Amino acid sequence: MSGEPDRGGTAVVVEAPGAHRLVPHTPREPGPGEALVAVHAAGICGSDREVYQGNRPEGYVRYPLTPGHEWSGTVLRVGPGVPEGLAGRKVVGEGFRNCQVCDRCHAGETTLCGAGYEETGFTRPGAMAGTLTLPARLLHVLPEDADLTAAALLEPAACVAAAALKADARPGERIAVVGTGTLGMFAVQFLRANSPAELLVVGTRDDREELSRRFGATDFRTRDQDLPGDFDVVIETAGSADAARTAAGLLRRGGRLVLTGIPAPGALGLDPTGLVVRQLEVRTVFGAPPDAWAHTVRVFAAGLLDPLPLVTHELPLTEFSRAIDLVGAGDPKVGKVLLRP
Repeated sequence: MSGEPDRGGTAVVVEAPGAHRLVPHTPREPGPGEALVAVHAAGICGSDREVYQGNRPEGYVRYPLTPGHEWSGTVLRVGPGVPEGLAGRKVVGEGFRNCQVCDRCHAGETTLCGAGYEETGFTRPGAMAGTLTLPARLLHVLPEDADLTAAALLEPAACVAAAALKADARPGERIAVVGTGTLGMFAVQFLRANSPAELLVVGTRDDREELSRRFGATDFRTRDQDLPGDFDVVIETAGSADAARTAAGLLRRGGRLVLTGIPAPGALGLDPTGLVVRQLEVRTVFGAPPDAWAHTVRVFAAGLLDPLPLVTHELPLTEFSRAIDLVGAGDPKVGKVLLRP
């Protein structure tokens, strides 16, 4: 693929909390086991805003940094030891840079790697640049006709897939989703495929009801309404101060709860007495291991996952500041914001 463009252009660099600049981008040639990817689009989520504001937990960011952990692109070149056939393919990629040799990695739990936390866009250069160079083993190949704009949302979808797999929802069960953002809407789509008897979405905004039902919800309620308490499975995606407690309250005795949101310090905790006497099963998700990624790409390729309705803004990379402001504005008209190199 030597005839491919170098895809230099511009990169975003966050020098320190609240300080960023646009710099010329020089692609890094892939070394052994690596691939060079031309970035099609990079998504912005709340964690990118945390990086910019400086309130991401200690140890989970390293400045200066090119952000961008949600992305899609096309492989330009590969390094030694990587099959040449990967060049030219549309791809997405896992973010966690796991060691591959610890017990957790061997168990497939790469987000729990014993070597410590390393992730694209947080401690390693991310996709808010013309290209991204990363280990080829982290790539997941998409169909040739895949929409790369839609595929840029597969990272948050993979995190939700991890939650859906942990929830182990079975056909005919009563399921609820707490949260109506990007993660919540993906949760509805994944869980709909399990043929639930009921699929309730609980949020704070009435304007999300139409989209929730479009994706497969059978009922929609806001948190200020009376909420039932007899669901088999609840997945929480909101990350607000009371979301976990609201989610637990929806469960029947012996129900299964999966938490994905990361609330700010001081959030309401789950009542340990209630957890024990109600015999609730609680699991959590932080990131997506390989099986969740593979599941996501498979579902996306089958046409069962529709990310495009969640995208409301596509901006050039040079409008990084505006994109960060949009994500944090609280405007109900703002969904997923994508940056295009």
